[in-house]
Amino acid sequence: MSIKDDVKYVKKELSGDEKILESAFKIEELYKKYKYIIWAAVAAIILFFAGLTAIDAMKQAKLEDANNAFLTLQSKADDAQALETLKTKNPALFELYTFSQAAKTQDAKALSTLASSKNSIIADSSKYTAAAIEKQPVDSKLYKEMALLEEAYISIKAGDVKNAKSKLELIDERSPLSMLARLLEHSTIKAK
Repeated sequence: MSIKDDVKYVKKELSGDEKILESAFKIEELYKKYKYIIWAAVAAIILFFAGLTAIDAMKQAKLEDANNAFLTLQSKADDAQALETLKTKNPALFELYTFSQAAKTQDAKALSTLASSKNSIIADSSKYTAAAIEKQPVDSKLYKEMALLEEAYISIKAGDVKNAKSKLELIDERSPLSMLARLLEHSTIKAK
């Protein structure tokens, strides 16, 4: 009986090996049939990741050039080459730099140009700063309460106390500027 069990065991093992060989032959057939498609897919995947790496490296180099130009402009503001590099490599940083320089030198013309920027923060800040330099009222989203405070001050100087009070009342009590608004409102009593 032991020999019969051994024979069954050997047959079972051989049939398992046959199945493995059969699977290997099927895989080989599939490979032969689709080898060009398989290699094309592998090549496409490799090229895709190589392309992503190259694009990322180019972006990084562009940012490094822009940062170096910005650092150069921090120490030497009249460097035309660094300014042009910053303008071409990172337009958003160029607008921010231009805004900071125009605000520092109180260049209302440059600020008016920046007021049409696609960047809403730069546009609003430029519009507000240009109006503050020219002592004109302005509608600002970022500096709404500051604009109201300045409009009230301009109205007080012009003798329009009623308009000044109405502007000061628009400033929220929880605002950091509420104390200044109340002081300015108090000064309208004397302006009457």
